[in-house]
Amino acid sequence: MSEAETRPTVLVVEDDAVIRHAALELIAEAGFAVREACNGNEAIRLLDAVQESGETVCVVVTDIDMPLGIDGIKLAACIDRRWPDIGIVITSGKVRPAPGDVPTDGLFIRKPYTEESLISAIRSVMR
Repeated sequence: MSEAETRPTVLVVEDDAVIRHAALELIAEAGFAVREACNGNEAIRLLDAVQESGETVCVVVTDIDMPLGIDGIKLAACIDRRWPDIGIVITSGKVRPAPGDVPTDGLFIRKPYTEESLISAIRSVMR
């Protein structure tokens, strides 16, 4: 079994490449395997492919404000419905989720987040 297979995998969904790559680096340095998607549509395709391959994603970290129709709130609802074992962390520096937008076991953290707050949020939603 490879090292990547033994580490929990976190999917980062963020349309801003600079923020996405910074988050990927922080999460990888904390000992997680990482995957990335630049929008909600790509994230759903990736999660479908991961499920078909037998791999797992333990947590999705998603921005709220993303292009192409599936924002982070819609993505979180889809993940909660289709893959209830995946933890969800929603982030935004602009939009604050309304009551009920964040799945029951999910978390919202404001940008800019610290490394500690991001890793703590990921660990707290792992199932």
